[in-house]
Amino acid sequence: MGLASLSGYWPFLFLPAIICGVAALLKINRSNGILKGKGLAITGIAVPSIIGVILAAVLPTLITHRNVIVCSSNLSGLNTALIVYAAIENEGIIPNADVWCDVLVSEADVSPKSFICPSSDAVEGQSSYAINRNAAGKRLRDLPADMVLLFEVSPGPRRWNPSGGPESITTEHHRGKGCNVLFAGGSIRIVPAARIHTLRWTPD
Repeated sequence: MGLASLSGYWPFLFLPAIICGVAALLKINRSNGILKGKGLAITGIAVPSIIGVILAAVLPTLITHRNVIVCSSNLSGLNTALIVYAAIENEGIIPNADVWCDVLVSEADVSPKSFICPSSDAVEGQSSYAINRNAAGKRLRDLPADMVLLFEVSPGPRRWNPSGGPESITTEHHRGKGCNVLFAGGSIRIVPAARIHTLRWTPD
């Protein structure tokens, strides 16, 4: 069971232990001192409850952290595919904006699942990432290392082969805190929402 599933079902995992503890405590109280183990019964109620509270507090953070890592890993794989395609198939030039996802799937053997950030609502056949329209179709080695190459894209009707600029970038996949960005130099980092306006979108 994954973290996301566990976050929705953890109350049911501990409910049987709590019910048994409550039932045992009631039976002990009604036995007029014949039955022992009141402390154990209370522990059986308290411990699962405490664990449940801790999980409720920690799991959302763990899931968010995991999704950020998977998202970053996706961009790393797409970066490798762009480099290989440009170097081997297209004289150093990365795909055009209107076909970049298609090209990476057909020419660089990229799985459609690699285009999906797990925190987004995208499904297979859609892309959570867009290519910078000012970088698409350009020779990769001519782009400044700190220029945006791929970035997380806002939801919209065009969810495959998406392209754009600063107007399209989104932080909503990661609770508004920031978004993963792949730069032309190959580095990937999560850019805080407050720093997105500083990103470089053009070669000049």
